[in-house]
Amino acid sequence: MLKREWRRLVNRFVWSWAGWKNAWGNEPSLKFWTTMNIPSAGLALWLPLSRGETMIILMGGVLILAAELLNTSIERTVDYISTDQDVRARDAKDVGSAGVAMTAMAVGVAWLVVLFG
Repeated sequence: MLKREWRRLVNRFVWSWAGWKNAWGNEPSLKFWTTMNIPSAGLALWLPLSRGETMIILMGGVLILAAELLNTSIERTVDYISTDQDVRARDAKDVGSAGVAMTAMAVGVAWLVVLFG
C-alpha cells in the first residue's frame, strides 16, 4: 500500500509539472503574473517584515499563479467544448479572469496593509 501511495504522489508531481510547462509555454498571462511576482517576492524578503507578513505576501503571489492556472483550464475547456460564439462561453472566461484579478487585488491590499498599517 505504501508503494502505491508513493507512486500516486510521484505521479501528481509529474502531472502538475507537465501542466505548468504547458501553461508556461502557451499562456502569456502566466508569464506576466510570474514576472510580477519576482519583484513582489524580492521586496517581501528584503524589507524588514515579520515572518507572518512575508508569508502572506509570498503565499498571495503563489495564489495568483494558482488562480491563473485555473483560469487557463476554464478557458481551454470552453474552447474545447465549442468554437461557436456564445455569451455563456464569454461569461465563463470573463468570470475566470475576474477571479485572477480579485486574487491580485487581495495581494495588493495585503501590501498596503503591510506597508501602511
